[in-house]
Amino acid sequence: MWQCSVCNYIHEGEGAPDKCPKCGAPKEKFAPLEQQRVDLVQRSRLGNSLLMELDGYLDAIAELAQVGIEDDLDPGCAKLYKECQDFASFARQSLKAEINNHINKGKWG
Repeated sequence: MWQCSVCNYIHEGEGAPDKCPKCGAPKEKFAPLEQQRVDLVQRSRLGNSLLMELDGYLDAIAELAQVGIEDDLDPGCAKLYKECQDFASFARQSLKAEINNHINKGKWG
């Protein structure tokens, strides 16, 4: 893996690209990642993928809960749907924070 020193784009390959696909920096602006960082990036892919998949489920929960709120069958159901919406919102924000923590620790990929 190679990292662009201008925009931090990561390239996977035997060598650095001729120019950065993200910012256009020349090949000379790329440096190889140390093996420890490569291992961390590769190891983090599963966890980050799981977090993103959960985010999709949270979207579905929030949408279903909104339909239930609009249906307004009875106060108990409406209360539960609102709680589900609130949980989905809280969990989504927590997921974003956790992914940000991973990025700051080099655990991305």
